[in-house]
Parts: sequence; structure tokens; C-alpha cells
Amino acid sequence: MTTWSTTVRATHLLTNAAWFGGSLMGAVALNPASREGDDARERAAILDEGWGRWGPVQGAAVALHLLSGVAIVADNRRRVLAHRPTTVAVVLKTALTGLAVAASAEAYRSGAALGDAQEAADRDPSARRKARELGERLRWVQWATPAATAGLLVLDAYLGEQQRGVAGLLDRPPRLGRR
Repeated sequence: MTTWSTTVRATHLLTNAAWFGGSLMGAVALNPASREGDDARERAAILDEGWGRWGPVQGAAVALHLLSGVAIVADNRRRVLAHRPTTVAVVLKTALTGLAVAASAEAYRSGAALGDAQEAADRDPSARRKARELGERLRWVQWATPAATAGLLVLDAYLGEQQRGVAGLLDRPPRLGRR
């Protein structure tokens, strides 16, 4: 394995970890914490500040994850084409990656619309209704990204196991003195 290959694989895993961790943090901590604001405008400001700071990091992680994924598939093209379990795992990873990208984009779009609706909710009943609808939608959508990226981490572990030798860390050690 070359240094380039190791760097690309490490980038792929680290960017997935950032994507997974950031989206999970949003679903578990930031989004619920924003409900502690005194009014709709303050709640929107909390979300906007948190996601505004994380957004560029998440965007860079997603972009690097996609690029490194393409590089890994290109580097392993023979194995991807010739080894059925690898082919299936790569197809699943591609589908989950597409789902994660779509979920991230929808969460971003819905979150931005929710912020706008929350800012006007105190004065406008239609904005209040829209904010409620978007809030309900986001309660479900926000979990799609961490679920999909967790699946990617599991598939990466599976693909790594395919490449290891016969004796692994968790295999029973050979008995000493036995041949």
C-alpha cells in the first residue's frame, strides 16, 4: 500500500467521521438546545450561529469524502469489478452516500426555511404554521444523515475486513509449541 493510498483512505474515513459527527451533534445537541431560546427570533439566531459555523466544515468534509471515494474506487477498480462482495459493498456505499448527500441538502434547505419562518412567526400566523411544519419535517430529516453516514462507516469496516490476512486481532492465537 502506498503513502498516497493511505492518505486517500484516511481522508475518506476522517471526512466521513466529521460528516457523521457533525450531523449527529446537530440532531442530539444543537437543534434541541436552540429550543431553549426565549422567543422564535432567538431560537433562529442560535441555530443560524451554530450551523453557520459548522456548515463550511461540513461542506468541505462532504466534498473531500466524495473525491476520496472516487479515488479509492479508481484505485481498486479491478477488485470492485471482480470480487462480488466488494462490488455489492461499493454499490451500497454509493447508494448510502447519495442518501446522505440528499438528506444533508434537504436538512440545510429546510433549516434555512425554518429560520426564516421562525423570525416572522411572532408576527405572522402563516409563518408560525410554516415553522411548525418545517420543524416537524426536520425532526425526521435530521436523523437521515447520521444514519446514512453510520452505514458508510460500517461498510468501510466490512471492506477493511475483506483485505486483512487470515489471522486477525480477534482470532484465537495459535497455541505455543503446536505445529
